[in-house]
Parts: sequence; structure tokens; C-alpha cells
Amino acid sequence: MGFRFRRRIRVAKGLYLNVSKSGTSLSVGGRGATVNFGKHGTRTTVGLPGTGISYSTTSHAVAEQDAGRVAPKSSGGKWVRWVLAGIFFATAAMAITASFTQHAVK
Repeated sequence: MGFRFRRRIRVAKGLYLNVSKSGTSLSVGGRGATVNFGKHGTRTTVGLPGTGISYSTTSHAVAEQDAGRVAPKSSGGKWVRWVLAGIFFATAAMAITASFTQHAVK
């Protein structure tokens, strides 16, 4: 049996840094919907909490998909991922700011 190591560190509400023997990744989201950004690509998971039912899709990194071949230029698929990532990070930042503001007011 091989040695395994995995650690999940909460950076902020809904934002996690995942550290393992093979590398690191960043997860945004919570119960029901999570987006994970790692060296093998982006994994999006949507599920029904408490049921064990979920759907997951992965967008592989270009280097992994083509394995040495030169990738043809796409017409615009990459910008969609960057826009979605920006929306997730902006939402997380707003949630963090709101959380700190609520604690400061009390």
C-alpha cells in the first residue's frame, strides 16, 4: 500500500487550499457546488447535499490533453473559464468582506 497525504486548509468561508503529496489546488464553493482549480485542470462539481448524488465535469489542462502535440488555437473557450473564475473569486471576496463587516459592527 502506498503512502498518501492530503490536507484541506480553510482560507476563508467557501475558499480552501488543498495540499497533497502530488501538489496543491484551490477550491471555491461549499455544499452543493464546488469549483476546484489544480494543475490537471478545473473540476466543477454540483450535487444534492446529503444524498450522495453529484455530477462532476473536468476541463483538462492543455498540456495533459495534447501530451506533446501543439494545440490548435480555439476561438474563445479559454476566456469563458477566466470569466467564471473571476466571478467565483469576486463572490468569495464579497462574502469575506461581508463576514468581516458583520463581525466589526457587533
